[in-house]
Amino acid sequence: MMNKIFFLIISLFFIQLNANAQSRKEAKKNHIKTCTVTKTEGNKTINESKITFDKDGNEIEIVDYTKEGVVKSIHKLKYNSDGDEIEDLEYNGSNALVEKKTLKYNSLGEKTEEQFFDSAGKLSKKITYSYDAKGLKTSKTTYDAQGKLISVKKYSYVYK
Repeated sequence: MMNKIFFLIISLFFIQLNANAQSRKEAKKNHIKTCTVTKTEGNKTINESKITFDKDGNEIEIVDYTKEGVVKSIHKLKYNSDGDEIEDLEYNGSNALVEKKTLKYNSLGEKTEEQFFDSAGKLSKKITYSYDAKGLKTSKTTYDAQGKLISVKKYSYVYK
């Protein structure tokens, strides 16, 4: 019984490791241009996703497919000179813009704000982040399009 539990835990660990795409560092080091994830069930193989990288190893396009292999969504990403994501344009399977997300960072490279816009360019949601002197996230605050507070998530840490 104990061996079965141990095997299950180890299997789940390796599945999680393999489920993640290459890191930016690995993509850059190995000159990876794309990573395609496929799934085979029986004699049928379908695409699950495809990630395209730039020369710096940043993910610049992520295509997700339905279980039938049809394009479900496309994310087109942009980065600043520090390699921080600053824009994510989400398109549906018909290549129509669904949502635009912009991101802002402070001088330490910590994400301070995300703004979400609908397909017409109208603000739909805003999220702000706060950090302590050690650079640890202390809060995530979400506002609606009118600036009304939706939620506040607080983070606290216990030190040894």
